[in-house]
Amino acid sequence: MKKIRVSLIGLFGAVLTSLSSSVVAADKPNIIFILTDDLGFNQVGAYGNSPIKTPNLDKLASNGIRFDQAYAGNTVCSPSRVSLFTGRDGRLMTNNSNTVQLTDMDVTLAHVLKHGGYDTALFGKYSIGSQMGVTDPLAMGFDTWFGMYSILEGHRQYPQILWRDGNKVRIRENEGGKKGAYAQKLFTEEAIKYINEPRENPYFIMLAYSSPHAELGVPEKYSDQYKFDETRYTGMESGVPADKYASYYPEPIEKPNATLAGMVSALDDYIGQIVKELEANGQLDNTLIFFTSDNGPHDEGGADPEYLKASEPYRGMKRDLYDGGIHVPMIVHWPEKIKTSRVDETPWLFADVMPTFADVAGVNLNMVPRVKTNGKSIVGLLKSQPNKMDERVLYWEFSKQVGDPNSGVIGDTYQAARKGQWKAVRYGYDAPLELFNIEADPSELKEMSKQHPKVAAEFLSLFEENKD
Repeated sequence: MKKIRVSLIGLFGAVLTSLSSSVVAADKPNIIFILTDDLGFNQVGAYGNSPIKTPNLDKLASNGIRFDQAYAGNTVCSPSRVSLFTGRDGRLMTNNSNTVQLTDMDVTLAHVLKHGGYDTALFGKYSIGSQMGVTDPLAMGFDTWFGMYSILEGHRQYPQILWRDGNKVRIRENEGGKKGAYAQKLFTEEAIKYINEPRENPYFIMLAYSSPHAELGVPEKYSDQYKFDETRYTGMESGVPADKYASYYPEPIEKPNATLAGMVSALDDYIGQIVKELEANGQLDNTLIFFTSDNGPHDEGGADPEYLKASEPYRGMKRDLYDGGIHVPMIVHWPEKIKTSRVDETPWLFADVMPTFADVAGVNLNMVPRVKTNGKSIVGLLKSQPNKMDERVLYWEFSKQVGDPNSGVIGDTYQAARKGQWKAVRYGYDAPLELFNIEADPSELKEMSKQHPKVAAEFLSLFEENKD
């Protein structure tokens, strides 16, 4: 009888543990992180005076938090995404150029969420792990993967090849010069299928759109709504490159401004479809949605960021460490916790996402092997009555490639940092430090190092300490 009693107690305890785990899992939110490619701060209607229509994103912002001082991990794709995936800013990154890749020893936010009991999926652009079975998405914490693998695959809006769980998939609708299957629509459809799958665990979706990055392309129903002044982009049509990016984007574009605006409106429509699906399934209230961009807007393939006011009110664009290159839109929607919408002015950056997800999932990062992050959780901001974060230094570093933007030959390294109202930039180790009051002068036009030498000296010391 004693043995039976012990067995029953053990069984009862196991049942309680199982029930407890189920309750905890049920309370954890689903997480959807929507990452766009080269979308400027002012290309979302909620952020100002963009001529681009984004009603679905504007609605998310009006019912959630619009972060006005959020920053990407870098000013180009790959280091920005590695920063996001690993929770590291430029100080902990071993490579801050666009050649960087994840290593087999890296721990990603997908790994962390697996520790929290999440099912994990990546739909869209990857581009930061080129060793199949070692650093591909399945090896880096994702259970499900559909999308683009290499960085150059991400340049195509109508790809002929995509990947599903490590296997190539022919997109026959786009073969032979046809444009029958738009990549961003395919990614959206896969995400919606995943949302509708029955499961016991909460899920994490990384929805990494490869738009509005060049090449410029979109179904006409999105671009036809825009009537702008246009300069035709000739690509390689005449045999003479239209610009330094023409070899990557050789096709001519009749209306590049309308096409790029349509690309953003298409994303807005697709995101609206996802939100509608979540609402229909009763999942919307306890789904934590992030929407942002990997860096500032580009001028590739005929794009004209100045005409579309893409970076306004900031200076610069992609490949700059002025705010136009790194200051990104960031909208967070979570009705279960954010019951009162607001605009939040707290400065934070991509390195903070992994620690935030760990907090949301109830994962102690100290218990996860090999985690190396210097990000800070912003979970205290993700509610109607936020907790104030301590002031800290945000840091970026960008190693520019010589000549061709994908040459692989590293040239000058740029540095930038922000603390409170102050932002410093140095465009090369031998270049002078520039200091700006980013709050009073968001366009970074009034250099103030001589007026505030002590502040400039503090930033210079930081730059020198990290330049190697």
